[in-house]
Amino acid sequence: MPAERQDIAADRTERPDAVALPTVRDALEGEALRRGEPEVLVGDAALDAPVRWVHVSDSDQVAGLLDGGELLLTTAAGWSGSDPALRTIANSLADVGVAGVIIELGARFRVVPPALIAACRVRGLALVALERTVKFVAVTEAVHRRIIAGQLEALQQRQRLHELFTELSLRGAPADTVVHETARVLGAPVVLETLGHEVVTADVRDAVASDVLSGWGARSRSGAELLTVPVQARGVRWGTLVALPGAAHPAGALTVLELAATALALTRLADGPAGWAALPARDLVEAVAGDRHTGADDVAARMESAGLPLRGRSLCVLVAPRADAGQVARLVDGVGALGTGADESDADVRVLGAVHDGDGVLLVSAAREVTAAELSRVAAGVSARLAVGTPAATVAALLASVRPTRLLAARLGAGEVRRVDDRPLTRLVTELGEDHRLQEHSERMLAPLIRYDEQHGGDLLRVLRAVVAHPGSRTAAAASSHLSRSVFYQRLALIADLLDADLDDGETLAALHLALLALPG
Repeated sequence: MPAERQDIAADRTERPDAVALPTVRDALEGEALRRGEPEVLVGDAALDAPVRWVHVSDSDQVAGLLDGGELLLTTAAGWSGSDPALRTIANSLADVGVAGVIIELGARFRVVPPALIAACRVRGLALVALERTVKFVAVTEAVHRRIIAGQLEALQQRQRLHELFTELSLRGAPADTVVHETARVLGAPVVLETLGHEVVTADVRDAVASDVLSGWGARSRSGAELLTVPVQARGVRWGTLVALPGAAHPAGALTVLELAATALALTRLADGPAGWAALPARDLVEAVAGDRHTGADDVAARMESAGLPLRGRSLCVLVAPRADAGQVARLVDGVGALGTGADESDADVRVLGAVHDGDGVLLVSAAREVTAAELSRVAAGVSARLAVGTPAATVAALLASVRPTRLLAARLGAGEVRRVDDRPLTRLVTELGEDHRLQEHSERMLAPLIRYDEQHGGDLLRVLRAVVAHPGSRTAAAASSHLSRSVFYQRLALIADLLDADLDDGETLAALHLALLALPG
């Protein structure tokens, strides 16, 4: 049978966004086709081909009329029954990218010829037989209605996305907020990375961070199953926005990423490099110090993706109480500069830091253990107090050191730099955690002082803290409590009376020190 149209334009027709198109599988679920009792002869993945149009033809030359993506409805009335001819038809339809073929049995074939089934299976072309007659016009109308509805939804979704990311850009939302919104929209993990494949910020959604971020550099370079869009403006590229596999989005995941990348580029132009530079440290510190992680593997993946190596390293947490962002930045620079010595073993000290809950928190990964003397010089240079966690060889040990380090930091005096290892009682209280016996001990020993301070607006607890901090020198204790010696000794006598205790007894003083450390707040 001759072709139904002789003059065919070389250009392919305009085609809608495939992500919003129904599939062959979707078309088969429609009432119009179900009436024909469809039998899928070649299916599986072939049924997931998107359908951009429905075409009805019985010509064996129909492939020459198609652009790809059509669902062909046919009675095969004009087809030859020979095996070579059927293979030629199947191959020509697959070559132009037809989504699938639906043959109505009875007019030409009582059953679909095995040669056609075999050829479609080889080419991965969906093939469906209809046992009963259906109105092709009804099928066409139903599928086209679904196509148009999908395209309308895609347009509406694009408009919503445009409004979302425009709003984020106009209010100067930081990069991590943009990445969070992108992950929420896609329902999949999203990572913003530098050109060197280091993570700037990430939102892993419902996934485990270690599953997403472990070995991120290698994973990103391979590009396997990743959707990527460059973040760039004015001819300068700063990084890449990466989405991991997730559910299909009506507007298309690529569209979502492109709009998000534009918002990120505008943020980068407005904030400069400092905005991105601060994010890895802040995200990591929030996870570690704020217990916003699922365990050591999670934190390890975050640390390595942020540029803090772990293998063969000495890890340490530093806490500077009541430090502002400027002090933290100078501490980071100072500690990092400890790795600039002539000795190659000193040549790699990496540190990230940020303000968390009012304190400066720094995470250090060094080729060798950083000494307390070195840290004292750095802290003195920025007028900061500093609590130094126990050096750790593993992330689990690092995490275990965070709480005692923060507890020690809260008790530092002006200009002090102290190591957790030098404060065994502080460490013991931390390891006991919320043990009710420890809390009962604290309440039992200190209750008289707490009641007195509450009723009289007193400072007995503060004075007692000064005493246990300077057990060998009442003069030093008086000075640290900011009281004259006479007033200090009056307070001391009152404390002894209220507690009915000898404050010169070592065991009593140790028990009071333990009670003070366990006192909430």
